[in-house]
Amino acid sequence: MNKILFTLIILSTGSLSLVQSQTAKITGTITDSKNTPLIAATVIVEGEGSITDLDGRFEVNIAPGTYELAVSYVGYEPHKERVSLAPNEEKILNIPLTESFNLLETATVTSGKHEVALGEVTVSIDVIKPALIQSTNQTSLSGLLEKVPGINMIGDQANIRGGSGFSYGAGSRVLLLIDDMPIYQADAGFPQWEDVPLENVEQIEVVKGAASALYGSSALNGIVNVRTAYAKSKPETSFAPFYNVVGTPDNEQLKWWGDVPYTTGFSAAHRRRMGKFDLVLGTNYYRADSYQDSSFTRRGRITVNTRYRINDRLSVGLNSNFNKSKGSSFFFWQDLDNMYRPGAPVSNSKNLRYNIDPFLTYFDKSNNRHKFMGRFFNVDNETGSAEADQSNISQVYYGEYQFQRKMEKLDMMLTSGIVYNGTRVRAPLYGDTTFVSDNFAGYLQVEKKFDDRLNISAGFRFEDNTLRTPDSMLYKSDLLTVGGSVPGGKIKESKPVLRIGASYEMSPTSFLRASWGQGYRFPTIAEKFIFTQFGGLPIIPNFDLQSETGWTAEIGIRKGFKVSNFNAFVDVSTFLSEYSDMMEFTFIIENFNAFFQSQNIGDTRIKGYEISINGQGSLFGLQTTLLAGYTYIDPKFKEFGVDFPEGSRGRLNAQNSSVCSTGDPDDCVNILKYRYKHTAKFDMETRFKKVSIGLAAFYTSYMENIDVVFELFLVNQEGQSIGLREFRQTHNNGDLVLNLRGAYFLTNQLKASILVKNVTNHEYSSRPGKLDAPRNFTLRMDYNF
Repeated sequence: MNKILFTLIILSTGSLSLVQSQTAKITGTITDSKNTPLIAATVIVEGEGSITDLDGRFEVNIAPGTYELAVSYVGYEPHKERVSLAPNEEKILNIPLTESFNLLETATVTSGKHEVALGEVTVSIDVIKPALIQSTNQTSLSGLLEKVPGINMIGDQANIRGGSGFSYGAGSRVLLLIDDMPIYQADAGFPQWEDVPLENVEQIEVVKGAASALYGSSALNGIVNVRTAYAKSKPETSFAPFYNVVGTPDNEQLKWWGDVPYTTGFSAAHRRRMGKFDLVLGTNYYRADSYQDSSFTRRGRITVNTRYRINDRLSVGLNSNFNKSKGSSFFFWQDLDNMYRPGAPVSNSKNLRYNIDPFLTYFDKSNNRHKFMGRFFNVDNETGSAEADQSNISQVYYGEYQFQRKMEKLDMMLTSGIVYNGTRVRAPLYGDTTFVSDNFAGYLQVEKKFDDRLNISAGFRFEDNTLRTPDSMLYKSDLLTVGGSVPGGKIKESKPVLRIGASYEMSPTSFLRASWGQGYRFPTIAEKFIFTQFGGLPIIPNFDLQSETGWTAEIGIRKGFKVSNFNAFVDVSTFLSEYSDMMEFTFIIENFNAFFQSQNIGDTRIKGYEISINGQGSLFGLQTTLLAGYTYIDPKFKEFGVDFPEGSRGRLNAQNSSVCSTGDPDDCVNILKYRYKHTAKFDMETRFKKVSIGLAAFYTSYMENIDVVFELFLVNQEGQSIGLREFRQTHNNGDLVLNLRGAYFLTNQLKASILVKNVTNHEYSSRPGKLDAPRNFTLRMDYNF
């Protein structure tokens, strides 16, 4: 018996040794066409998978034989080849992938915190490339967003498909991200669009609809995610100065200036790899003497981004962005004969804002990704006017740990994480006291593919908010005194949010999608506790202000097509959004006192549809890009009308609306304030040899409803009406603005451009009380080497 057992052990050991001796190995590197490593590319051999590390390397151990090796990476053409392996052989493959010309294969990150092809995304998302920034001379992200179908900027307030109105610089339902992390002013929850380093952008992703399940409060209406560029294998440098002058308005009486107002500035960027160290530098300077009287801007920005690859699995880095500016502006014009002159006290500001962002990425031996991201964002605003001191100092502390596991055999991706977001604010606006907030959150998202055609995603997030305040506060001014209390000096609230979506590949160029997601927004300090003056009227705190919630549902289809060598896709969608306890600043008359206050205006519903087209390539021999779209919305209060009981929310909504101020019941239609029902956008550029020509058009229908106080009660510093109602009555057919641009490529590296904005010299106001620029001209040079 012992002899038999001994013999079996010897045979088993020999067999194991034989199997081990017959193992082969495939190793190599996956790169792009410029030899830059592609991180997390998928390599499959006979069902065995590997994911490339931080240097683009992979390794697959497999038995000897002949197999098909398949490589895939979002945004690139797949690669397949036959590989034969002898026993004990190690085959080294270095495979460059070619970028896909199919726009539906464009890599996006925002919808799921990992790279997903645009066609497979379950929500509406637009992708903007840096070429559009350069060709249209954008100096602030807000101007670029105006080109995206479905987005309108009311002042500096981003409005996606009617989800936002105009909040006077406090509170935003659109969350701005830079490299997947929120960046907004702590007290107002408001993004600073001009701080975004446009000179160093890889791409900008705009998600339309509620996205709080992954990104939390403030993503109630959508997300703008700016993904900055990293160094490639070859150093890159760019420099772009510009000069802009303003022409004479169509109504020459509005021209107040002698010397022509002008704007000038430049941007520059440099990116390079030095061994394992990546360095990205950027700078921007902007100087504007505005066509708006008594208004000017001076600002400068420096960006330094670094990354060091310690080994093939671990990288660390530190990014930073420093912004310093000063300027002056006014809120509304003087009167109809002086619409470029101030009718309200001029506000002056000096600002210093900077953020420092450490990060770490680690791939463990099972190719799970562990990621830590941090951000310290400091704001020091010295702002004020003759009416009030509106300065503030605030800090944001952000930290996020993220775990991601790609399960190849299940064709599933799991993403989870924990988040801390803390703020500290002190300002005269809030009684010159200190407010401290803490937000803790955890999230989980799972994406699963079925039969390589159906993609299902589901996400969950739990938010816990705590705001620490004084137990009681008393505010005094020359006009009135208000006060309130917060029991225990603490406001605490927790909320779960969910989302689910699906995308189905009907054909290689057609994708059907459906999604439903919840949104949530905790009141900002500015909305709840602000006390200041605006246009001669007080803005007072609301200690009873509640959080707003909502959801968005959408069904859409993306259809790719090709004309000549021009690749494009059409996106058609219909959507429905509902909000509960929506927060908006409202004009109130109470006990013979008139004031503005942020209030929960009740429930609202917005429905509509959108059609857009995006394309690039050679159209009948001409290199062409196209971005166009039309959006229709029907935004309504759920409670609205003068026939509601006195003091009810429905009656207050009607009384505060300009549509109900004429006295004619037929004019009192139910529509949310500061919305355009119809919006159309068009941007096309084509190149023939060394010359390119571009045309942009922007149409908005009449803004039917605004605050009634603006139309009836706004007066200038002399006590005279500013004439806003009369202006709106004579400008009630919508606005069409045309822009032209042309460029000449002196060399492959040097381009000169001329841009003419507002070609027809149209007189329009995109935000009530502020007239937009007349026809103006820009000269720009782009040098890339």
